[in-house]
Amino acid sequence: MPPRLTVVTLGVEDLARARAFYEALGWRSETDPSMGVVFFPSGDMVFALWGREELAQDSGVQLGTGYRAVTLAPTVASRADVDPVVEEARAAGAAITREPGETFWGGYTAVFADLDGHLWEVAHNPHWKLTSEGGVRLPD
Repeated sequence: MPPRLTVVTLGVEDLARARAFYEALGWRSETDPSMGVVFFPSGDMVFALWGREELAQDSGVQLGTGYRAVTLAPTVASRADVDPVVEEARAAGAAITREPGETFWGGYTAVFADLDGHLWEVAHNPHWKLTSEGGVRLPD
């Protein structure tokens, strides 16, 4: 398997509500609502939303509940970029689970939960390099 991700799909309770939430964060999709799925371009990846039940059925698993032990993380260029993203998420209806602050490893991060409880960590890591397209490069 190649070491890369090209699509991340989140299972959501209400597709229209989830789409509106992510559009309130500035994401844009040209996906026709009648398709029953939403695709957002995300650099070299696709970020998708699909109904939780449909995603579970398509994946061949039972629909579960509870903590998923997964976070998604957009890395930002500077410490000053974290707070505005958190405020944008708060205004869109996100629950802030960890307010912005310093980390033990020298970064500055915050975590919010979207309307379906998916966790997003907004992170500035001074040890990583961002590409001009916003990708991340680990140090050599």
